[in-house]
Amino acid sequence: MPEQEDHDPSAGAARDAEGAGGGAGSEVDWEAERRRRRARFLRELAEARALRDRVQPRRAKAARLRHAMRMRTFRW
Repeated sequence: MPEQEDHDPSAGAARDAEGAGGGAGSEVDWEAERRRRRARFLRELAEARALRDRVQPRRAKAARLRHAMRMRTFRW
């Protein structure tokens, strides 16, 4: 799948603000790009989970119940 640019207008402002810093230059750009890719991945993952939950409500309910049981039986 080809890389898609973020359509969030605030992302461009953040990119410009990071670029204005100067300092460590390429390392900062590399880290910023990694964070942007990670944020996009997490958004797409959440969207895919929401879609799956809408399409398969019974499976989603079972997953919620399993997660709740795991959380109740977890010991610190």
